[in-house]
Amino acid sequence: MTSPPPTPPSALPPPVIHGMLGRRTTNGPFLPGAVSREDQHTLMRVAQAAPSHFNSQPWRFVLIENPQTIGRVAELAGQSMTELIEAGLFFERYRRYFRFTQAEMEEKRDGIHIDHLPGPLKPFTRQVFSDAGLRVMRQLGVPKKLGEDNRQLVAGSPLLLAALLDRTEYRPGELSGFYSVFGLGAAIENIWNAVGALGMGIQFVSTPAEIPRHWQEVQELLAVPDDLELMALFRLGYLPAEQARPTIDWSSRHRKRLSQFVFRENCAAPEAETPPQVSGHPQP
Repeated sequence: MTSPPPTPPSALPPPVIHGMLGRRTTNGPFLPGAVSREDQHTLMRVAQAAPSHFNSQPWRFVLIENPQTIGRVAELAGQSMTELIEAGLFFERYRRYFRFTQAEMEEKRDGIHIDHLPGPLKPFTRQVFSDAGLRVMRQLGVPKKLGEDNRQLVAGSPLLLAALLDRTEYRPGELSGFYSVFGLGAAIENIWNAVGALGMGIQFVSTPAEIPRHWQEVQELLAVPDDLELMALFRLGYLPAEQARPTIDWSSRHRKRLSQFVFRENCAAPEAETPPQVSGHPQP
């Protein structure tokens, strides 16, 4: 089979765009070694470079390396995962995003493809998140197993990162609230796009935020003052050469086609996938 011709250098995306298009979320474990202070500060500086309304820079971050703190956050993450799955809350909230075949992913081009399940659950792939499937999962001890998997992932992370907002800017229900969330999102995205260049990975530690009492304990662990709002928590570390997959895992590399999320001039005209051609040249 003949190999395709190499892509001309002029057609290659600039490194920053190439890096953004290659962004990943890390579902597996990190290497145990500490993240260097230099790399930590690099991530903070790329966050600092994000845009914010009137240059308000409403974000605040906490870098967490203390093993006792990480261990307790890990316990809360594991407990939260177990509780959410035992009660069926996790699947009820996010069922609309589950895909079970490659064909579904090709059609929808969003959500997550559940392509890695424990052996006893594989015959129940499509029913695994139904009421009957949840009963089977409980009988097999899957909620506790997933909770323990989650605990181990967080506990084995050398660095946690808490993202907060200044309440003087973050006022939900007002435009300043939107501007603050927008700015923090841009700062987090800068971090997410930078970790790959440092040989690192990143993942949300989202489950404690789903259970108010656990989220409150995280805030107490971090001594969050009244003038700050804890918004999100992430785990970071250097990546091993090979990634072990969790008990239940998924792939989520598909992205919507331009025609599914971009419009031209107004919301009635989906954008074409390729620019129309006139005399061999794209229209301006």
